[in-house]
Amino acid sequence: MSGRDDDRDEGGSYASPPCLMHEIDPAYMGLDVQQQQDVSRWRRSERLRLIDARLAMPVVERTAHADAIVSRLDEIIGGVEGKVVSAYWPMRGEPNLRIWLEALEMRGGTGALPVVEQKGAPLIFRLWRKGEPLEKGIWNIPVPSHRAAAVTPDVIIAPVVGFDRACYRLGYGGGYFDRTLACATNHPLTVGVGYSAMEIPTIYPQTYDVAMDVVVTEREAIRR
Repeated sequence: MSGRDDDRDEGGSYASPPCLMHEIDPAYMGLDVQQQQDVSRWRRSERLRLIDARLAMPVVERTAHADAIVSRLDEIIGGVEGKVVSAYWPMRGEPNLRIWLEALEMRGGTGALPVVEQKGAPLIFRLWRKGEPLEKGIWNIPVPSHRAAAVTPDVIIAPVVGFDRACYRLGYGGGYFDRTLACATNHPLTVGVGYSAMEIPTIYPQTYDVAMDVVVTEREAIRR
């Protein structure tokens, strides 16, 4: 999605800095710089392993898993009437929720997609509905037109590369979702979605990581 980039967990900079946290000297916060670097290296390796495993899944299996995830999303979110729900444009074998997102309007909801308008800044969310044109955003990911209205979602659905039972999400390393959620003032429901095979014992959460409210897989919904 537009809030994703590849392998930005570089040693010496935070993977997922909330708001302006990345501008603070780690020593000031009592953070172990060596630990930060070790976690960043591990995350880069684990990210590659999990993406490769996801892409190796047969398409028919990924499709069946996505259908099961959609059913669980309806249970978790409940009625969407009057709600703004942000999902994502699927890439690299992520669960494809496009048909579900397109159908929100018929159910009284409003769909949106996240957009990176400035690297290193929180995401913004723009309205999108079936049939509306998309533009190439940063990293060539399709995003709503710049003319589409910016909105504040009631529900934010984010794909996971990996996740743990505490609902911490391993993403692509850009920190956009963590940064955005740390700055959110409306307390949206946050839902990570991914395949059960992407579960790992821990992502080794750091002070800048923000847990999701729930992680939904084809097998279960895990709440923190």
